[in-house]
This record gives sequence, structure tokens and C-alpha cells, in this order.
Amino acid sequence: MAFKSKDDQVAYWKENVRLMLILLAVWFSVSFVCGILLVDVLDQFRFFGFKLGFWFAQQGSIYTFVLLIFVYVNLMNKLDRKYHVHED
Repeated sequence: MAFKSKDDQVAYWKENVRLMLILLAVWFSVSFVCGILLVDVLDQFRFFGFKLGFWFAQQGSIYTFVLLIFVYVNLMNKLDRKYHVHED
């Protein structure tokens, strides 16, 4: 991976870390907040026959994590192309 300048390298890593922090915040919100902290409130609703809080704790956080992997790959490919460090 060769950057055109040191400024491009710094900007690339800033955007990369910002992206990771946003995605980790989403994962934290779904797994910890919805699956643990708000479970009693969410259990008042049903989703596919299960209480919503239980679903978030057991399935929702896993589905969200897998979805976030695909989102991360897609966004990183765009970021790589933006800074001309992609691999074809």
C-alpha cells in the first residue's frame, strides 16, 4: 500500500478509525443497550413470536454484527479507492 503523501496516509487512517468507532457504537447499542439495558422495555413487543428484548439479546446482536462486517468491507473498499490504495 503506497500513499501519495503523508497527508493522505494520515487522512486515510483518520477516516478508517472514525468508521470503526461508528460501527462499534452501532454494535454496542444493539448488543448491550437493546440486549441488556432495555430488555424489559423491549420485551413488551413481539418479533417473530419472541419477545423483542430476548430476540435482540440472542439473535439481533449476531445479525447486526454480520451485517456490520459487510458494511465495513463495502465502506473500506470505497475508502481504499478514494485514496488510491485498493487492490484489484
